[in-house]
Amino acid sequence: MAEVLGVRAEIERQIAGRTIGERLRQVAEQHPDAPAYSDQEGDGWSTLTYGQARQRVLEIAAAFVALGLEPGDSVALMMVNRSEHVLADLGAVHAGGAGCTVYSTFAPGQIAFVAADARARYAVLGGPAELARWRPVLDRLDGLRTIIMLEGAPDDERFMAWQDFLDIGRARLAADPALVEARWRAVTPGDVATVLYTSGTTGTPKGVPLTHANIFYEVAATDRLTSLPERGTQISYLTYAHIAERVLSLYLPLVKASHVHFCTDLANLGAALAQVRPMMFFGVPRVWEKMAARLLAVLATQPEERQAAAREAMKAGVAYVEAGQYGRTITPEIQDAYDRADASTLAPIRGLIGFDRAGWTATGAAPLPADVQLFYAGLGLKVIDVYGMTETTGAFTGNSPACYRLGTVGRAEPGVEVRVAEDGELLTRSPLNTRGYLNRPEATAELIDADGWLHTGDIGSVDEDGFYRVVDRKKELIITSGGENISPAEIENHLKQHMLIGQALAYGDNRPHPVALLNLDADVAPGWARARGITYTSLAELAAHPEILKEVEAAVEAANAKLARVQQVKRWALLGTEWTAETEELTPSLKLKRRIIHAKYADVIEGLYGG
Repeated sequence: MAEVLGVRAEIERQIAGRTIGERLRQVAEQHPDAPAYSDQEGDGWSTLTYGQARQRVLEIAAAFVALGLEPGDSVALMMVNRSEHVLADLGAVHAGGAGCTVYSTFAPGQIAFVAADARARYAVLGGPAELARWRPVLDRLDGLRTIIMLEGAPDDERFMAWQDFLDIGRARLAADPALVEARWRAVTPGDVATVLYTSGTTGTPKGVPLTHANIFYEVAATDRLTSLPERGTQISYLTYAHIAERVLSLYLPLVKASHVHFCTDLANLGAALAQVRPMMFFGVPRVWEKMAARLLAVLATQPEERQAAAREAMKAGVAYVEAGQYGRTITPEIQDAYDRADASTLAPIRGLIGFDRAGWTATGAAPLPADVQLFYAGLGLKVIDVYGMTETTGAFTGNSPACYRLGTVGRAEPGVEVRVAEDGELLTRSPLNTRGYLNRPEATAELIDADGWLHTGDIGSVDEDGFYRVVDRKKELIITSGGENISPAEIENHLKQHMLIGQALAYGDNRPHPVALLNLDADVAPGWARARGITYTSLAELAAHPEILKEVEAAVEAANAKLARVQQVKRWALLGTEWTAETEELTPSLKLKRRIIHAKYADVIEGLYGG
């Protein structure tokens, strides 16, 4: 404990007095011509340097001040990942306010709640698509003074075009530069820099205020964990409403002087990876699963001789990554086999997919299936787990490339206390913890106890070497009618090990045994079907094909063989659809909304228990 507290004190001394405004000033002065933010423009990129970016941020701050923003006000943001998103957020902070990115998949009622709860005085929206989500509730948002539109500003006094906004800021900054400087210099480490709303698998979103001190402690801990070089390249593609993206591609770059490239569409992520060749990459499990599925689909089209060679090389990759775990040893034989496989096969594959320079590849938000992790290990990539919450400013445990154990979420981050409560719940205490939920004293009391321990709501364990494992959400554990406690995530991850199964949900609370709802992988299933001469016109038709059903039945049997009897799936249904955040079965961070799925497929579930 003394060692943990000593490291904490060391980090707190390192970041003492640091604010976002002060750090942007430093990086712009140290690296004025270094590339900061790049947006895709045709086949190339349009880039702002750190010097240019800071000037734009000061102009935006001046514009907010001119419009009447007061210290402590919130600015709601909804747009794709692009330089304007980051600049608007930083501009709000420099004016003394806080940025509040709203999930673009939120329904109008949720948007109204968030904007009112955060007391947003201004909003910056991307264009007509985002405005369409706000329009139905604008008459309920009396506190929202001005809506700034990057594109398609309506001819209405409540709206303002982005260029007009910039023009106001440029003129105001030129006329009175001292005013903006006074604003950002008045900000303290204890002030709120952002308010993020939990994506929520159930209930109303909860606002999580995070301070400059919270953020820079997380950045310092992440920097120690990743050991990334300065001025590296990276891609921003997850929403800035997600804490991981905020830390990794908004705040960490201010310390590492990184070059951030924005990918506005997940469908273009593969192309962006190949162009940018990032030094680091974070993906929620669904992103890693989809990329693996696409790679497997491509591999399946190759001649059998090439497939066999790839499989053999990937065995060497898996052996190398497994032997590199904490407490194990990479023998000369393993190293030699890997070096040969890497030179002939693995390094060229990593180069093709843009991961040839990636020194840190990680995942979080939900468990990454073991077979997906081993697939990437076969390519020589350590896709390692970190674990955290919005309420802990992101990760508070993590594996690192030099110290990892597969199947775990790593050790406590530097200076962070973590313990397992008597009921198995993971608790944490550190400068990363939020001060509490916005306007929710009762929920805050449930979150943080009198001794400062934050209750994660996750059940977990820790091994003798300090590596933590997360079993499942405390409230999502299945308790069968026989009294057995079962983790649905464990069942689901075994089911998804077959390439055809893209999504799975296990159900069985107060029932005699688990059942499962399954979806085909929309990237893999078509190629699998074509290779076997199966014709179809839709995913739903494919899901009903006898050969597909036979293969999925074998996949369920294979999963059951790895599970205890009480965990085994007795019946299942293959649905002819795919769950997404837009169709509301997934949260914006791509986790299952279990209650929504339970309600939506109640008849299907009842049918699985009938007869």
